[in-house]
Amino acid sequence: MSWSDDDFDVPQAGPSFIDRARYEPDDDDDIAIPDDFGPANAALFQQDTAEETPFQQLMRHWMDERHAPDILPGRELLLGRLLDHVRKQSDDVQLLRADPDSSEDEHFRIMLVQTEIERVKFVVRSYIRTRLYKIEKSARYISATPEMHEKLSKAELDHARRYAKIVEYNFSQSVLQSLPDSQRSLDEEVAFMPPMITQPDRIRPVFAHARQQCPPVRLPDGTTMIMEKGQIALTPYYVVEQLLARGEVELV
Repeated sequence: MSWSDDDFDVPQAGPSFIDRARYEPDDDDDIAIPDDFGPANAALFQQDTAEETPFQQLMRHWMDERHAPDILPGRELLLGRLLDHVRKQSDDVQLLRADPDSSEDEHFRIMLVQTEIERVKFVVRSYIRTRLYKIEKSARYISATPEMHEKLSKAELDHARRYAKIVEYNFSQSVLQSLPDSQRSLDEEVAFMPPMITQPDRIRPVFAHARQQCPPVRLPDGTTMIMEKGQIALTPYYVVEQLLARGEVELV
């Protein structure tokens, strides 16, 4: 899914974007927004999500994506709904600007809403760029791992496959064709050497903030840890990976 600057055109004067997202009667924005990347997980939105606006949900997923070493399930539906709100504001502000009786206060409110819309644009673009960076960094691993395909949209998966082929072709033309046949493989596993295919570093430490009381998790030393609501823990990513997938923790 791709977006252009036209998707973020001029915002609407009047109620802020967050207020519209929270109180819009036609879009049921008080209901938690599921994703469309696989079966829904009812536990994902059990805690506090009903009180989150779509933009607040995007902020949380954005921070999780930035801090997680692995690529997380995409939120294409959530992004689409946010863009729909921006388009509604754009339509309304065009009507307001076309009104010759618009007051100075109304134009001032347009400036305020434009600032708020810029915040939304920044978060959306940063979220997409973060995912794109991870996809290109681990493109060959993603292409060869079916479990990773479920986390990506069709456009993202197609990009990962194309990028992996381009990199492999470039390596082959620039270096590998000059090497002996036994040394041309890009997925050779050598003892005591890091893998040639870049994989997510799931042992990287992350800060996890518990959004609710979490079930016990096993730490690398064999002990168990129970995170209470509001607790922040520094732990390897794989320890809290399932808690993050269920929405019980967020990365900070």
